[in-house]
Amino acid sequence: MEFSHKPVLLKECIESLDIKPDGTYIDGTVGGAGHSSEICKRLGKGGKLLAIDQDEFALRISSERLKQLNSEAELIFENCNFRYIGDICKKHGIKGVNGILLDLGVSSHQLDESERGFSYQKDAPLDMRMDRNLTITAEHIVNEYTEEELYRIIRDYGEEKWALRIARFIVEERRKKRITSTLQLVDIIKAAIPSSARREGPHPAKRTFQALRIEVNDELGALKQAIGDAVNVLAPGGRLCIITFHSLEDRIVKTEFQRKVNPCTCPKDFPVCVCGKKPEGVLLNKKPITPSEDEVRENPRARSAKLRVLIKI
Repeated sequence: MEFSHKPVLLKECIESLDIKPDGTYIDGTVGGAGHSSEICKRLGKGGKLLAIDQDEFALRISSERLKQLNSEAELIFENCNFRYIGDICKKHGIKGVNGILLDLGVSSHQLDESERGFSYQKDAPLDMRMDRNLTITAEHIVNEYTEEELYRIIRDYGEEKWALRIARFIVEERRKKRITSTLQLVDIIKAAIPSSARREGPHPAKRTFQALRIEVNDELGALKQAIGDAVNVLAPGGRLCIITFHSLEDRIVKTEFQRKVNPCTCPKDFPVCVCGKKPEGVLLNKKPITPSEDEVRENPRARSAKLRVLIKI
């Protein structure tokens, strides 16, 4: 199956990584190798690229594409979640990394591959696993979680105004029949949201599907863990570049980066710092980098993307 992939903020990512030909770089979400291909083209003898993806199919496709570039750089591939970036580096004896890229969220391929269950516009089994070895699926969550748990997930991870009604409608419907398909769930969500609220804004199922995907893949927990490990494996001057696609991810990246830049826990009225915590990094830009109007026109999925970059001290 063809894996088409249009990398988001490509030029901005490559510039932010400040690639050295003999440097060591990690793409924690290699996907279709859109970003990694450009990294590889800039690496020479002595350079190294570690490509990570939890989607086995994506990793297989990206490895083929990167090998076709005939780069002099050493290529390493790992089928794993980027939350284990520290362990992966230990496994391969990788130290002093010069740059790390994390492109978060669901890939274009995963949305287009209907049987994965990520899309609310195609009928498919309720799956949503980025790593097919995971045991919990969206179907399990929708049918087994309590109404209170569903409400919390849809409210917190989907930032959905109608979370309580949606959770209630799901529980009512599953009493009649197990919910097993994406469009079956979409119909329930549409019934739960008043018609007046469905006339404007995004697709009514968008926020709930986002919430379920985040829960299935523990995306926010993985992100927090990855940021800490990524900074630890960076060399001084190394850069951590993270692209987010919704406010929950961006809030975590912004908060975790700020903790690395200003870790002091002393009360604000203390004249001097006594906690002894030292900054681990500085921000490349105070505000996130966003796509140009031209990029959004060419690739609408880039619309909500934000790039934040931390440079290790």
